[in-house]
Amino acid sequence: MDFHSHTMWSGDSTTTPEELRDCVAASGIDVLCITDHNAIKGALELVDELPCRVVVGEELKTHAGEIIGLFLEERIPQGIPPAEAAQNIREQGGIVYVPHPFDPMRNNLRSDVLDELVAADLVDGIEVLNGKTSLKSLNQKAVTYANEHDLAIGAGSDAHVAEAIGAAYLEMPDFGSPDEFLDSMRQGRAVGHYYDPPRRWRPRIVPSTAD
Repeated sequence: MDFHSHTMWSGDSTTTPEELRDCVAASGIDVLCITDHNAIKGALELVDELPCRVVVGEELKTHAGEIIGLFLEERIPQGIPPAEAAQNIREQGGIVYVPHPFDPMRNNLRSDVLDELVAADLVDGIEVLNGKTSLKSLNQKAVTYANEHDLAIGAGSDAHVAEAIGAAYLEMPDFGSPDEFLDSMRQGRAVGHYYDPPRRWRPRIVPSTAD
């Protein structure tokens, strides 16, 4: 399962639904979390369009860094405080997932804010393997943090181009509900490698991300 991916609805990705469909099939990924920046419209449209199960997510920008919500039904506005974002995710029955927690090149959540959210029991899991994090030590730091704070783990490609889908993923048991999903995360094993190919420029009409 790839926990972290982007499509053309993110604005900084050019991946079309057709490209995503082909690369998902080639990768063998059976579950894909589509986590566009501050948008869920693309994920909602693609739920029944890909040859894999789709989890609707959003990588939203707070004033202290990024947080991912999984199993969302409504878009969460960007720029709100991290605790409010986490509470909003929980109110939707979703999973609060912190991506690239120690990578300063990836707009990571500030360490003091991460600690505050964990202390308030507002974090369900963190990304311990990000396909765009070039330093293994940063991913290992996330593993250590997850173990120290009894957090579930996840892994994702953070793909902004279609061919990066599946570069990092979590091998985990099947699941039904978000609660079962969280239990499966705790039994998972992160697999993958660094893969951040350059994004070639091409003209593209960026779709609306409005609800």
